[in-house]
Amino acid sequence: MSHYFLSEDPGIRPRHPMMAVVLGNTVLSTVPGISGAGPTPEKTLLTPILDAELITNGAITSMPARPNTPTGCPTPASITRSMMELTGLSPIFINAGLVHTPTVPCLDVYGRPGGDPRREDAVPDAALLFERGERIGRLLSHYSDLLMLGECVPGGTTTALCVLRALGYDASVSSAFPKNPIDLKEAVCREVLARIQETGAEEPMDILRTAGDPMMPVAAGIASTYSGEIIFAGGTQMLAVAAIMKALGIRVPPLATTVYVRDDPSAGFGRSVAEVGTTAYYVDPNFDKIGHPGLARYCIGEVKEGTGAGGALMLAYLMGHSPEEISRKVFDFVREYA
Repeated sequence: MSHYFLSEDPGIRPRHPMMAVVLGNTVLSTVPGISGAGPTPEKTLLTPILDAELITNGAITSMPARPNTPTGCPTPASITRSMMELTGLSPIFINAGLVHTPTVPCLDVYGRPGGDPRREDAVPDAALLFERGERIGRLLSHYSDLLMLGECVPGGTTTALCVLRALGYDASVSSAFPKNPIDLKEAVCREVLARIQETGAEEPMDILRTAGDPMMPVAAGIASTYSGEIIFAGGTQMLAVAAIMKALGIRVPPLATTVYVRDDPSAGFGRSVAEVGTTAYYVDPNFDKIGHPGLARYCIGEVKEGTGAGGALMLAYLMGHSPEEISRKVFDFVREYA
C-alpha cells in the first residue's frame, strides 16, 4: 500500500486478545448541539444500546434504524462490528450507567447515568464504580492477554473536556460533528469548573464524581487491575481516563485511535497525549480511497472515532490481518446494509 496503516507497531502479537466496550450515558448529550452521536439530542441516549446491538448481532434489530448518520456516514460501531467478524472475536460490553436497558448481554456494575455537572455531582458513586471496575479487570485477566478497552458515551467529549481541564490540562477535545461545537462545550466547561471551584474538588476521584461520566471510573478501575497488555481504544474520552489514572498514580495505558482524531485541528489531541505522558497509535484505514462515499466522510472530519473503532482496526492488524484485508472487510460490511 502507498500509505501506512498503523503509525507505530508496538510488536504485540496476542494469543488470547479481547475487545471490551464500556457503555454509559451523560445527560449532557441531550443539550442541543453538543453531540452528533444520534439523530436528535434525546435519541443520543439510545446510541450505546444500538451500537452494542449492532456489534453483537451484526444489525440493529430492536427498532427500525440503520447504522448511518443522516449524511450516510457509517457509524463507528459498523467498523468495530466488521473487525469482530474478521477476527472472530466476541466483544464484552460493560454497563457503567445507561438510561435504557441493554438489548444484548452485558457485565453490569449497577451504575447510574451521568448527571449534569453544571448543577450536581455527575457521578456520585465514582469511587464505588472504580472498585467494581477493578473487579472486572481482575476477571478479564483470567481470559485474555491483551485487552482493547473502548467506550460509547454520547456527549462524553464534553465531560472529558471538563475532567481534563479540572486536572490542570489546557486541553481541547474532538467531536462527531465535522464542525466541532467548541463554543458550546467551552460554555458548559466554564460552568462546571466554577462549580468545582465552589465545591473544592481537587482529588482525582472527587473530580470524577463532580464532572465526569460513569464510564470513566469503570474504565480506570478495569485498567488498574488488568494484568496483561491493555490499550485504550478511543480518542479524547479515553485520554481523560488516562489522565485520571496518571493523577491516581496508576500505570497509564497507550491509546489506539484513528488519524481522523489526530488530524482534527480543533482537538490538539497529539499535544494532550504528550502532556498526559502516554503514547497514541494512529490507524489510517484509507477511507478516502476505499470507494465508499459514506466512509470518505470520515476524512472530512465527520464522526472520526467511537465505540472502540480505531482500537478494533488496530487489533485486527495485531492479530495478523493485512491492511488490505481490513479495509476490504469494512467496505463489504457497510455495503451490505447500504
